[in-house]
Amino acid sequence: MSADTEFLWYIPNQVDPGHRGDSAVENHNSLETLTSHAKALEEHGWKGALIGTGWGRPDTFTVAASLAARTTSFEPLIAIRPGYWRPAHFASAVATLDQLTAGRVRINIVSGKDNLAAYGDSEGDQIHRYARTREFMRLVRRLWTEENVTFAGEHFQVTGSTVMPRIHVRGDRRHPKLYFGGASEAAERVSASEADVQLFWGEPLDGVRERIERLKALSRELDRDLPPLEFGLRVTTLVRDTAGQAWADAEAKVDEMAKGNGAGWNDHGRAVAVGQQRLLDLHARGEVLDGNLYTAPGKYGGGGAGTTWLVGSAADVARSLGRYRDLGITHFVLSDTPYLFEIKRQGDQLLPLLRNGA
Repeated sequence: MSADTEFLWYIPNQVDPGHRGDSAVENHNSLETLTSHAKALEEHGWKGALIGTGWGRPDTFTVAASLAARTTSFEPLIAIRPGYWRPAHFASAVATLDQLTAGRVRINIVSGKDNLAAYGDSEGDQIHRYARTREFMRLVRRLWTEENVTFAGEHFQVTGSTVMPRIHVRGDRRHPKLYFGGASEAAERVSASEADVQLFWGEPLDGVRERIERLKALSRELDRDLPPLEFGLRVTTLVRDTAGQAWADAEAKVDEMAKGNGAGWNDHGRAVAVGQQRLLDLHARGEVLDGNLYTAPGKYGGGGAGTTWLVGSAADVARSLGRYRDLGITHFVLSDTPYLFEIKRQGDQLLPLLRNGA
């Protein structure tokens, strides 16, 4: 794979232990435990990790800032919701953390449904929600790159706003990258016009190819005035020494999921978004697609990145990820459980193959 390809992991900031089959250890979400994950990522070749968001989880920005303070190269991909933040407050918080970490911050904007009443949001229907997200992203980027910003939109307003500290330009990085997901028409229009990186879940190659082509066409249609949209893949990678061992372990994990009706595996259990439904529907096409994309987890309770898994030896999974790279994917966010053990195993076995072009 080319030098511009990046590999991140996932850190599960969860109140309850055992997320997606993780080891249910004591103090699973303590600063010491989560720091051990972040430091292992540094030591085993990873760029950083996605830290998820949702009402009822520990606050993502606080976790990310704490881990960044205890590491030297770890880059948190911080998931946030526009409904939790006002744009100027958010832009200031990110600019501060970016300065303190010498440019190690990345942001994942999440616009899907959450427990709105619990935190006093009123984002309403899909059209309203994505219109607000688009405005949020546009205004935040202006606050990072301009001074004395005045903006009067449908959802947000600022007058004479200059965020301090200023984002330090580092090479061609003018500000932290804005990652974004979503497969609905409304979500794709936001991504095509405002995102830096569009994240896909583990869809088959034909689905990812189709969506990349559509997003590129949308970018032209909407007169995108930013650098070209980049693409990323968030997927579970179940890697073992041999393909036989990997498939045996994958099937055993699914058997355990079935016994517990998927408890602990699905972070997307409320209203099913378009992208999630696309993954759940894949099982109708077969339990294994594209050679080693395993769809059975979605049938038994897997959600989000736990809905489909790439299964096999390190060489098998590296070849599969290479095919996504050939489609234009340059950002990979991988994971498997137990998280800490797999950071090390996949960092040592899978990453060298990916970097050597397997």
